[in-house]
Amino acid sequence: MARIIKTKELVNTRLATNYGGWMYCDICNENIGYLCYSTYDKIKLKYKCNCGSQGSILIDFEDSNIGKCCHFEFITIKNRFCCPKDMEPLITILDKKITSYELEITCKSCENIYKKSK
Repeated sequence: MARIIKTKELVNTRLATNYGGWMYCDICNENIGYLCYSTYDKIKLKYKCNCGSQGSILIDFEDSNIGKCCHFEFITIKNRFCCPKDMEPLITILDKKITSYELEITCKSCENIYKKSK
């Protein structure tokens, strides 16, 4: 069943599907990562692409939970940032395509909010 989006703000960014899949810089059309559409509840991502553009993503859903702060860090499986509780992938960020980023993502299953920056 498709989720109902409450907030969707994309700046200089496009997604392969409505709220997930491959992420692209809208200025240079480079693939910057992959957002696992079924495992997250909310995402805030701000980044600077290698082309110099600054982009962002803010998405949450009608049924999103508030989320709870945690001090856990992602685990990395291959190149995917995964929830350490259930090992489910949340997002992949292609470091070679982005010079910097700030990420805050809420896991749908455990409701923990994970943060990472470069």
